[in-house]
Amino acid sequence: MTELALKGDHQRAVEALRRSYEAIPAGTPVRLAKKTSNLFRWRDPSAAPGLDVSGFDRVLSVDADERTAQVQGMTTYEDLVDATLPHGLMPTVVPQLKTITLGGAVTGLGIESTSFRDGLPHEGVLEMEVLTGDGRIITATRDNEHADLFYGFPNSYGTLGYSLRLKIELRPVRPYVRLRHLRFGDAAELAKAMGEITESGEFEGEAVDFLDGTVFSKDEQYITLGFFADDAPYTSDYTGQGVYYRSIQERSVDFLTVRDYIWRWDTDWFWCSGAFGVQNPTVRRLWPDKYKRSDVYRKMVAYDRRYQLLARVERWRGLRPREDVIQDIEVPVERLPEFLEFFHDKIGMSPIWLCPLRAKEQWPLYPLEVGRPYVNAGFWGTVRLPPGQIPEYHNRLIEREVAKLDGHKSLYSTAFYSRDEFWRYYDGETYRRLKGEYDPGERLLDLYDKCVRGR
Repeated sequence: MTELALKGDHQRAVEALRRSYEAIPAGTPVRLAKKTSNLFRWRDPSAAPGLDVSGFDRVLSVDADERTAQVQGMTTYEDLVDATLPHGLMPTVVPQLKTITLGGAVTGLGIESTSFRDGLPHEGVLEMEVLTGDGRIITATRDNEHADLFYGFPNSYGTLGYSLRLKIELRPVRPYVRLRHLRFGDAAELAKAMGEITESGEFEGEAVDFLDGTVFSKDEQYITLGFFADDAPYTSDYTGQGVYYRSIQERSVDFLTVRDYIWRWDTDWFWCSGAFGVQNPTVRRLWPDKYKRSDVYRKMVAYDRRYQLLARVERWRGLRPREDVIQDIEVPVERLPEFLEFFHDKIGMSPIWLCPLRAKEQWPLYPLEVGRPYVNAGFWGTVRLPPGQIPEYHNRLIEREVAKLDGHKSLYSTAFYSRDEFWRYYDGETYRRLKGEYDPGERLLDLYDKCVRGR
C-alpha cells in the first residue's frame, strides 16, 4: 500500500475513532480494546465497551534520508522494527518485548540498552497526534501551542489522551552486534564502571552502542557492552534452544544479528520462561519456537491469576502465599550498590536486570534530573511472604527504599503509595493543570486512581 493510501486510511480511522469516542456515554469508563497488554496492574474486567483502536497499528512511512518514521500509536515495536531495519535504521530506543506498542512506551515509559545515550522512548518523539480527554484531535510538539501536553504526556498512562500518530527519530544500524560480558564481584565497582561508560560513551577507547547489565548474585554480576559490526565470525541463536541470559555467564564475547540482539530478551521474557518449564531442555525442544514469546507467557500468567491455579495447589500443600514482585525502578548510579544490598537482603530474588539511562530533557510526570546518570533495576517474580505479613509487604519495602535513595518507580505494575506521596513523586501540580486543560470533564481516569487504586 502506498504512503498516500496509508495516510488516507489513517485519517478515516481518526474520524471513526472520534465518532466512537463521542458515542460513549458521559460517566462511562473509557478503556482501549486491546488484544495484548504488558501491564502488571491487574484489574477486574469491565462490561463497558472498549474504544476500538484496531485501525492504528501500522507504520505509515519511513524516511531514510531524514531518519524519521510516521507511526500509528498502536503499532507494536515488532512491526516497527521490521519496517525500519530494511532501511538500515531502528528507533532510538526499542523496549525489550515485541508487543509493547509505540504509544504505550511513550505514555507509559520504556527503556533499553541505548537509554544510556538516548534516554527513554519518548525522547525520540518529534511530534504526536493525540485524542485528548475532551475529544479534540491535536498535534503536540516541543515548541507549538500544545508543548505542555507534549512534555506532560509521558507517564500519563492514557489519562490525558491517546496517541494516534507519532513522528519519531531513527538511528542507523549495522548488520551485527558484538557483545562483551564483563564480570564484577563487587556492586560498587560495577556501578562505577557503568557510570563512567554512561558519561563517556566509550570503553577502552571504543564507542559503545549498547549498555546493560545482569546481577545473578552478590558476587556475580555483569556489564554487557554492545558494539555494531559489519561482519561476524559466527552468530548465536537464542530464539530456539539457546537461552540468552545463560550465555552471559558462559561467554565473554558473542555475536548476534542486529534483529536478534534487539529481541534477545523476548524469547524467554528475560528469564521468566523458567516458571513454565521452558528452560528445561526436553520441554524446550517440544515447545514450538513461535510460542517462545513474551506475550504467550504473559497470557499464561493472566490465566493463572484469573483462576488461581498455582495458589490453590500451594494452599493445598500448606505453603505460605507468594507475593508478586514485578517492578522496574531507577536510582542514581552512585546509589545502586545501596539498592542492590537492600534487595539481596530484604527481597532475595535474582536475576536482576540493570539498564543505565540519562534524561536529555525535563519530563514533569517522571522527574528525573536532566543529565544525571541513573540505573534502572528490573526484577520480575514472586517471593514467599513472611509469617503474619500483609500481601504487599515486599513491594512496600521497595517503594520506601527507592524513595530514600532519591529514585523513581515505573507505574506499569502495582503501586501502594498514599495519594499525597504519589503526587509528590509524580508532580501532581503539573498533572492537575494538564488534566484541567485537556480533560476538564474527567472522562478519562485520574492517574492515581488508575495506577494505585487499580480502577
